[in-house]
Parts: sequence; structure tokens; C-alpha cells
Amino acid sequence: MRRISMMVMVIMSALIILAGCGTKIDAEGDGVFKVGMEAGYAPFNWTQSDDESGAVKIEGTEEYAAGYDVEIAKKIAEGLGEELVIVKVEWDGLVPALKSGTIDAIIAGMSPTEKRKESIDFTDNYYMSDLVIVVAKDGAYADAQTLSDFGGAKVTAQLNTFHYDVIDQMEGVLKQTAMDNFSAIRVALESGVIDAYVTERPEAVSASAANDKFTFIELTDGFETSPDDTAIAVGVKKGNETLVEEINAILAGISVEEQQSIMDQAILNQPSAE
Repeated sequence: MRRISMMVMVIMSALIILAGCGTKIDAEGDGVFKVGMEAGYAPFNWTQSDDESGAVKIEGTEEYAAGYDVEIAKKIAEGLGEELVIVKVEWDGLVPALKSGTIDAIIAGMSPTEKRKESIDFTDNYYMSDLVIVVAKDGAYADAQTLSDFGGAKVTAQLNTFHYDVIDQMEGVLKQTAMDNFSAIRVALESGVIDAYVTERPEAVSASAANDKFTFIELTDGFETSPDDTAIAVGVKKGNETLVEEINAILAGISVEEQQSIMDQAILNQPSAE
């Protein structure tokens, strides 16, 4: 009995050590890779009613998620040898969902900012973007070229993003309350509640493709940003170094050219309107 007790103690100690090393162990032992995204940020991610264009069913719903992030998530899940499950989470709830273990990773067009790094870890980048300003095609700011051209404009961006913070660099603008999602922002722009919003170029291409009343300004003087602000990376629970390494190895096999090809296809596949 003493020998059996010793063996049990050794096994339990080994399991504790493994758990403390940050190794990615599927808590449910079902080989599932749960990815969180808002599924409302085309062309990075969006919601649709079927599995067309490789869309993946959203957990607990009859809806499907598609877009650039979904395609990257599929490649990562395949590389990990796990089944991909998409969990639809509001933007503001993604980090809490990751920290609580509701999801294994955030793949949602999220930038690895210094502030976010205090709460979660990030992989290497899987996309690089730049900031632009979306305006009404026939509006007062359609011919703007520089930040100073937006004096007096009502400008906003998505809540809890650095897009909203950089509005402070636009002297003379009327900074509006941040909005929860891009559907609301686009409605506000079309209705004239706002004059412009700050976003990343892929979303701006998506917006102008979905609504011919929109266009976007690629500034000649631009915003001051750090590389991390305009990068896109996978968010992982703090301390899970093994998962970060595994995902980085998979991302290393996706060239910049392939990334752009996937993004171009996502823009073509996006819904005509949201």
C-alpha cells in the first residue's frame, strides 16, 4: 500500500508541474480549440447564415462566422491538430472570456498594444495594417488629405481601441462617444450623426465595398502610431508560453503574400451589407 501511495503522489506531482509550466492542455480533453471573435468586423470577421466560403458555425447558434480571422483560425487549429470552435463574443468581452478560460485564444483583428499585454500574451503578428478615415463620399470631408482638414468634424471609432485614442491627434475635431461595433458606426455615418470614423484599412475597404455612399481617406500626414498598434496578433492567456510557441510556428508558415491573398479573398467574400 505504501508503494502504491508513493506512485500516486509521484503521478500527481508530475501533473501539477505540467499544469504550472503553461503547457496548453485542453481542460475538457476533447481536442477543441475555442477561438473568440465578435464576428462583426468585416473583412476580419463577420456573421452569416450559412457555411458558404468556408464559414464555420458559431457555437450555440445557427449562424456562421467567416472572414480573414476565421481562415487564420482554421490554419492554426489544423496545425494544432484540434477541432476549431468559434465563440461569438462582444469586443469588450473578449479579454475577460480569455482570462476566464471560456475561450483558448482571441483571433479578432486585435492589436497587441502595451496596455493589452498587461492582461494577456500575444503571438507573432498575422497581419499588418494602417489607419485610415472613413467618410461619406458626398460629404464635407470627402476631399480631406491631412489630419488638419478635419477641423470641426464629428469623429468617432470603436470602443476600447487605439483607433479611438488617436482621434486626439486630430486638432479641432469634435470627438464623439465611442461605439460598441462597426454596424452602429456605419449607420451613424450614413445618417449624418458623425462625419467620419477612424479604422484600419481592411475594414475601410470593406465599408466602402458594402456601401457605395462611403469612401476612405488615406492621409498624407497620417497618425503617429507604434508598430504594435497597427499589427494584428493572436491573444493567448497570460503565461501559456507553449501555446504561443506552437501558434508562432504555424504562423511562420504563412507568408506575407499568402496573408494578403487571404485578405483579398475575404474582402471579396464579405456580405454586401451589414
